[in-house]
Amino acid sequence: MRMLLNIRIPNEPFNALVRDGTAGQVVGQILEEIKPEAVYFTEQNGRRGAVLVVDIDSASSIPALAEPWFLKFNADCEVRIAMLPEDLMKAGLDKLGAKWK
Repeated sequence: MRMLLNIRIPNEPFNALVRDGTAGQVVGQILEEIKPEAVYFTEQNGRRGAVLVVDIDSASSIPALAEPWFLKFNADCEVRIAMLPEDLMKAGLDKLGAKWK
């Protein structure tokens, strides 16, 4: 199941890790472990952030995606299901529309 992992990183402890030169290493270690399909680093509400596209087999995989960000950066994480156009086409929208007129 494809998911979006939205991460908001507070200034601390990230600033401290940048200052001691380990921020990149820690981010790299997390990304190597969770192996996202794509990663986009961005600003979120004036703070550091990232959006990762991940593919998981079950909901029980979610803690392994979020805990490294929680534990290393005190980050906030949101997980959302994401569909490709092909997924939406398989959803049977025409049947649902007829059923729920």
